[in-house]
Amino acid sequence: MTSRLKEKYTNEVVPFLVERFKYENIMQVPRLEKIVLNMGLGSSKENPKAIESAVKELETITGQRPIVTKARKSIANFKLREGMNVGVKVTLRGEKMYDFLDKFMNISLPRVRDFRGISSKSFDGRGNYAVGIKEQLIFPEIEYDMVDQIRGMDIVVVTTANTDEEAKELLDKMGMPFKK
Repeated sequence: MTSRLKEKYTNEVVPFLVERFKYENIMQVPRLEKIVLNMGLGSSKENPKAIESAVKELETITGQRPIVTKARKSIANFKLREGMNVGVKVTLRGEKMYDFLDKFMNISLPRVRDFRGISSKSFDGRGNYAVGIKEQLIFPEIEYDMVDQIRGMDIVVVTTANTDEEAKELLDKMGMPFKK
């Protein structure tokens, strides 16, 4: 069983992009490569329970076990030592990637307070899109009563597009709710 979003990509988005950008080969059409979710722990890095709960929450959201990221070098001003746990991240590919993006665009983003769309200026120049979320409570899997601390996260959608224009068109046609 393939996901709704992958079928939409194959049946609607690919023909549109081929016509719009005049691709000569079907392999030139931009596609999603991976989605990376990153949750920095900030001031709660000394608390092992915070790391545990962040791992559990990210696992609940994505359906995949995240890895704990560690500091590469010491920074005295931040009381940070090399090797300390500083965050958690997970990389989604394949079916899980499409399922997560579908859920994120159609269920989670509309749950944000005063939601009017996301900025279309967050492309990096190479066709990748990054969006930051202030609280993990927008995901329906997270139970409000079980949350010990509100944490934000970064979501990076990595595409094979060469330009931001191609990537924006790809995400727009897939249903990403950009501001008009």
